[in-house]
Amino acid sequence: MKDQQASPAANAPARNTRNTGPGRLLIAVYGVFAISATARAGYQILTKFSEAPLAYLLSAFAALVYVVATVSLAKAGTTWFRVSVAAVLVELAGVLVVGTLSVLDSVQFPHETVWSLFGRGYGFIPLLLPILGLVWLYRRRPSQAKAAQ
Repeated sequence: MKDQQASPAANAPARNTRNTGPGRLLIAVYGVFAISATARAGYQILTKFSEAPLAYLLSAFAALVYVVATVSLAKAGTTWFRVSVAAVLVELAGVLVVGTLSVLDSVQFPHETVWSLFGRGYGFIPLLLPILGLVWLYRRRPSQAKAAQ
């Protein structure tokens, strides 16, 4: 009998808190990068692909990662949380690997990508963004949302 009289709040799904407060700014920045990286990669691939195919394909991959991160950060639920973590980790790995390779082997990167030189062309925001994203995701992980209720 007591189970049937439990409060509605106890049975309600955990509230998504990733897209509130500073999370909105994070999603907005990811959205700007998703749009700009997609436009840049599309233009480069359509007009100059033969000049630097690796760099332009990496730009397209970066654009895809930013789109996935933007959408997943805005969505509620544990599955979207996991997608967000995966996207942000891929972004961080991409920035570190491409950034390091573009410094050590600049011949392979005759044209810059979003992640070249650790995002120098974008004020190093591509390097800082996944770090901020991971901190935000850690602070707003699903177990924390349930405990706050």
